[in-house]
Amino acid sequence: MPTINYILKDGSTRAVDAPAGLSVMEAAIRANIRGIDAECGGCCSCATCHVYVDEAFLDRLPPADDMEQELLEGVTAERRPTSRLSCQLPMSAELDGIIITVPATQA
Repeated sequence: MPTINYILKDGSTRAVDAPAGLSVMEAAIRANIRGIDAECGGCCSCATCHVYVDEAFLDRLPPADDMEQELLEGVTAERRPTSRLSCQLPMSAELDGIIITVPATQA
């Protein structure tokens, strides 16, 4: 089962196993990862699941569509080139070990 390594606001890291097909956001909610709020439940309408993806994994992810790009325009935390909405990141075997940094704030 692929593992997601979440870097939390305090700098600590938490590893979470996530079945293929589950989104990075869903895995965070199931594991009670603080800082990924996901107020819309993963339907790509709120941007409260904003995260930073480690650069080494960016080319393994599907590109952000227009809706995700638009929502990323309004994130509260700094938007970076590695910013993504975790609800739009499905886990797969090739993402095993992905490093996801939780921003300082979501709302």
